[in-house]
Amino acid sequence: MQVKIDALQTLLGSATLSCSQAQADVQPQFLSADASDPQVIGWMQGSPPAPEKVVGFSSILQFPQTRWSFSHLRELLPSVQVARGKGAASPLPRAEREDIDALVFTPLGSDRTMTWEQSLKANYTDGILILHRGQVVYERYFGALTDQGQHIAMSVTKSFIGTLGAMLVEEGSIDPQAKVSHYVLELKDSAFGDATVRQVMDMTVGVRYSEDYADPKAEIWEYLRAAHMTPRPEGYAGATTVTEYLMKLRKEGEHGQAFAYKTVNTDVLSWVIQRATGKPIAVNLQERIWSKLGAEQDAYLIVDEVGTAFTGGGFNTSLRDLARFSEMMRLGGKFNGQQIVPKSVIADIRGGASQQDFAKAGYELLPNWSYRDMWWVSHDTHGVYSARGLHGQSMYIDPKAKMVIVRYASHPLARSSNFDPTTLPAYRAVANHLMANSL
Repeated sequence: MQVKIDALQTLLGSATLSCSQAQADVQPQFLSADASDPQVIGWMQGSPPAPEKVVGFSSILQFPQTRWSFSHLRELLPSVQVARGKGAASPLPRAEREDIDALVFTPLGSDRTMTWEQSLKANYTDGILILHRGQVVYERYFGALTDQGQHIAMSVTKSFIGTLGAMLVEEGSIDPQAKVSHYVLELKDSAFGDATVRQVMDMTVGVRYSEDYADPKAEIWEYLRAAHMTPRPEGYAGATTVTEYLMKLRKEGEHGQAFAYKTVNTDVLSWVIQRATGKPIAVNLQERIWSKLGAEQDAYLIVDEVGTAFTGGGFNTSLRDLARFSEMMRLGGKFNGQQIVPKSVIADIRGGASQQDFAKAGYELLPNWSYRDMWWVSHDTHGVYSARGLHGQSMYIDPKAKMVIVRYASHPLARSSNFDPTTLPAYRAVANHLMANSL
């Protein structure tokens, strides 16, 4: 079954496309945030819901159904639990402010201003939370997401996996200069066989793999079907699991020459982590991070038909727990009374990677940025680094402003180039305001 191109980018596509790719983006007309509100449309309401209001496997990645499904994927896809642990939830002190909605900024490339409140609907926000100096100063929910619900993190998932990988490098369990095949022999003849773990972590692997959704022959299509994220056509003869698909990929070009954002790298790193630790990736997340945060809720990972977690974009969490993780990163890895991530790992992430290698990818909206341990690093005067996901998911950490912003969204268009012109100046406007007007 053919599913809309933009919707199919949901779980696999790049967080931001290059300039040449962005120019090809189509800007169709969509229902507004208010009109597409799942409560207004009535998705999955009733016992049972009316047939025309059902969201199922074949439609979970189609807008406007995504405005409901992104907050309910566990009901539609197989998943594995990432338990919060048995302790009490860590406190999130509140000092809510009433002066943020009226903040004014100018979107990139525009001569018209916008308020913060207007930007939330413009970006189809499902939930957004701002922490300043460890206190919740702003928290809002829309559509199908509530403070008791969970939402798909999309490619924000990658930064969790990259952090895990960096932690294992720091403790000596993974050698970043070792070949991937040293840990995963099954990948010896694949594109990743002679790539180093570091090249995988920073996405500088030369692999023949395209996420061009306009091309029906692009490799992304088989990857989606292998991961059980979209229906397989009659007579399908491709890979049927994530690991089977990774073994089929072949080398293209040389490793270590340029940054190239390709989701398959994250699932390769996840495989390496599992081999190095002897534990499933969900258990690694639970034991090393999630159970230590004092999370309010369990999280979960989407899995393929044999239970392999899709770590390129399948993590689902509550908004407040996403904020806890982000605040832990801002605080140098220390949170809930313990050092969860080594300070040296946080420093490595914040230091970034080669800006020259990153520049070759042509991200005009991210000048001078780099990509390290599966985090996007700005190298700006605030030291901002972030995790970025399709359709508007975000962890934005501003060390200078002592601010964290986390957002879940269901924008009808997948690519970050569609909302970065609003998001980037809006986040900076909040940071500057909080620095100048601390209460």
